Amino acid sequence: MTTTARETVLQRVRDALAGDPRPETAVPRAYRTGRHLPDQDRLALFVDRLVDYRAQVHTCTADTTAAVLAEVLHARGARKIGVPPGLDPAWLTAYDGQVVTDSPDVPAPRLDALDGVVTASAVSCAETGTIFLDGAAPDQGRRALTLVPDLHVCVVDGSSVQTGVPEAVARLLPEHPITLISGPSATSDIELERVEGVHGPRVLEVVLRTDV
Repeated sequence: MTTTARETVLQRVRDALAGDPRPETAVPRAYRTGRHLPDQDRLALFVDRLVDYRAQVHTCTADTTAAVLAEVLHARGARKIGVPPGLDPAWLTAYDGQVVTDSPDVPAPRLDALDGVVTASAVSCAETGTIFLDGAAPDQGRRALTLVPDLHVCVVDGSSVQTGVPEAVARLLPEHPITLISGPSATSDIELERVEGVHGPRVLEVVLRTDV
């Protein structure tokens, strides 16, 4: 019987593992944790990283969230937006366009017909300018909702912005599907030229609530 190259390689791996006398080695898990910048410095760093990634940032308070969201959506010409089922309805009281509540039954082509999407966020990291979405949370929605439309308006509470990645990850549940967003979707694979909108939204607008 002829042995394929794949079978040969796998057998060599099995033989090597079977004859390995080394004991199991404990992997150190002493990650950097517990780092906290003052609120003003932490949020300033977060905004700086977002802007560097070509995201647009708008600051607001709890009382002005609806007005700022409406202004952002109007400026982008978004007359039909999608929202997750658990989004705070008070955030859209100043928006006069059409609002479509997402569900698993909505196919991707219908999501593509939306002018944009508005979601909340789970946690963010200041050092990397990364926003974490928890796909299991009702105010953030499923992954398709934030990847298919060309515009993503994400509301971030200032209190959820952590200094570093370990601090941010510690606030997430590992069994939940997590989406990490660092600016608009972009790639430089094509002749090293930056192309946006390949793997997700071409435009990221962040509404940062600084009083919560």
